[in-house]
Amino acid sequence: MAPQDMQYVVQKLREANASGIMLCERGTFFGYGRLVNDFQALPLMRAMGVPVVFDATHSVQQPGGLGGATGGNRNMVWPLARAAVAVGVDAIFLETHPDPDSSPSDGANMVPLADVAKLLRQLRDLADLAASFERIH
Repeated sequence: MAPQDMQYVVQKLREANASGIMLCERGTFFGYGRLVNDFQALPLMRAMGVPVVFDATHSVQQPGGLGGATGGNRNMVWPLARAAVAVGVDAIFLETHPDPDSSPSDGANMVPLADVAKLLRQLRDLADLAASFERIH
């Protein structure tokens, strides 16, 4: 769905007294073999008053990138996650594995477990810096 249309989903959930509502940006297929993120969507959804999660590993999928299977580019997880944190998301979702290349699913997208702590430290530091800037709504 278009990010601005998610307001209707949020409204219906609130009317049903749902709690814990979060919205997630995880990329949209754009037609040239990879998912594309709309970073304008992040502040638009955040303005709806619910937390916004950025799925950094799904966002780097390359549908059909391995011929008959979905590939990915884990090297792009870091810059996309940093960009999302700089924009002001509330959380980052990512998949990890001790040895992503031996994972039975989505290994090409995963951050190696040994790298997760470093990535999270970078994201935390960036979030602290981003929080010091005035948000434009």
